[in-house]
Parts: sequence; C-alpha cells; structure tokens
Amino acid sequence: MNRKSRAVAFSVAGLLLSGTVLASSSPHAILDLASPLVETPFSKRPLLTATSIRFGAYDPNGDFREPSSSEIEHLFLPWEDVDLSTLAVADAYARDRGRTLLITVEPWSWSRDWRLSSQDLLTSILSGERDHNMAAVCSMAATLKSPVIMRWGQEMDEPENRFSWSHWQGKEFIAAYQRMVAVCRKHLRSAQYMWSPKGNAGLEAFYPGDEFVDIVGLSVFGLQAYDRDTAGWDRTFSQRLAPGYSRVKGYNKPIMVAELGYEGDQTYVRDWAENVARPHAEFPNLVAVVYFNDREIYPWPGGYGRPDWRVTHVN
Repeated sequence: MNRKSRAVAFSVAGLLLSGTVLASSSPHAILDLASPLVETPFSKRPLLTATSIRFGAYDPNGDFREPSSSEIEHLFLPWEDVDLSTLAVADAYARDRGRTLLITVEPWSWSRDWRLSSQDLLTSILSGERDHNMAAVCSMAATLKSPVIMRWGQEMDEPENRFSWSHWQGKEFIAAYQRMVAVCRKHLRSAQYMWSPKGNAGLEAFYPGDEFVDIVGLSVFGLQAYDRDTAGWDRTFSQRLAPGYSRVKGYNKPIMVAELGYEGDQTYVRDWAENVARPHAEFPNLVAVVYFNDREIYPWPGGYGRPDWRVTHVN
C-alpha cells in the first residue's frame, strides 16, 4: 500500500516541531492486552527493553516526549515556503532528550496548480535551479547541535505514490539524489545521509551508490484488514519487513525502518508492539525503527480509509 505525503496537509509547525507538541496526557506503557480491565482507548506503544534496537518516532502528538521513550526525533520538511528557523526549536527539544534528528526533506515544488509536474521538478533539480533550496535546509541544519540524518526523496520506488519524485526513472532519481547530497555536504559535513526506498522489487535501479548512502531506510506498515484481504492471514512485522530487507541487505549498510505503523485488533497490535524493536537474528543489519505516530493524510486505495497509526487513540 502507498504512503501519502504529509507535506501538503500538515502545518509548518506540525512538520517541524514533531514531538515538541505536548500532548495533554502522559505517555502510556504497554498494557496487558489480555486483561479484562483493558478497554478502549488502548495503547499501541512498541515494547522497549534493555535489549531493544534503537527506537524513534515522528511524534506530533507528543506521546514520546519523555526522554527515555525515544532516541530519534523524526521531522518532515518541505524544502520551500517553510520557516527553517523553527528547526532550532526542534533541535533544542531533541538535544534536551539526547536524540538524533532524522530530517526527511520532501522536494515538493509549489505552483499555481499546486505543484509542478514530475518532469518539470526533475528538470529544475538537474539544472541547478533547486540547489538553493537544499543549501538553505542544510545550512540551517549545520547550526543544530543534535546529530542529524538527512533523508531526501523517500519511497522513490513506489510509482503509485503521490510523490512527484516517485515517477522518475532510476537514473533520473540517482542523478537528482546525488546532486542534492553533494549540495548538502558543502554546508553540512557532519550529517549521515539516508537513501530510503519503500522496499519494492526493482529498488536497485534507484540505488545512488555507496558514496552517497550512509544508512538505508525502509517503510513497514501493518494493516490487519489489508493483510486478511490480500494474504488471507495476519502478517507479522518480520513478514512485512523481510522482502524489503532482503533487497537492500547486500549494500552492507545499516538499515532502519524509517516509517513504521500498525493498526488492527488488540491481538494483532500486541504482536507488532512486542516485536518491532526486538533484535531479530534474521535482520542483523537492522539498527533502528522509527514510528509514524499519526493518522494517514490520504485514504488507502481499496476502501481502507485513513489508517490510524497513533499509539494512543480510541479504537
């Protein structure tokens, strides 16, 4: 299933501040979902233990604001018509909690018709017309105190996405990605760079080369209704991750699940919650998972509506 862009629907503050938005209630622990006392609303928070791999979140609802609840603060950022100075607020929030900033830069290009065509955007990037957009983001990021991971043009291997950049050919995306990383490195020398396909077959056509990739990111979402309709059973986190992982493990890079979510009944949720941050012998290069703690912006095709990935909500 497709992931849809957040950029067109979230406010600038929501995009940038992520977990700096304080929720009205305190974070919830993993509940005993078998208990007869458990009623809705219930928590879907991943179970974290002393042996867990790194965990992070995109967290506009503030559910992971406690310092010990997350190690990575994920932000989504369009690269124009945005107040970049607010990155300093997100940096202070992350620094107070000892967190790394994962900054997803979405190369939207606004126009009178909402955005340029896919090819017009590509042409503007390859011509150098958009260098200033990336330079502005990276120059501001260079002033931040928190460690930074830059993630540009995610899920380029999903042609059905609404993302303009997901309609480019492999060689076109590679040229654009390499140019943007080269521009960013002139201003931001300390960052790591994440290449982040969805995990589809054929993703290798978009791989920009070892020199331009420090970390590989994947997207893994579990929707019980979709699983039952398409597979006939409830798929586990491992089953959903395995195909994409197998396609990128040969690059010998650290692998993160850069976008993670799950939704279903309590049995389905509990299985995912207990396993997403657990070390898996079959995934030795998996170093972190980053939860997408919000609802989908656009409905999934097939009548599934807008899945609600939030860890705490009324079921």
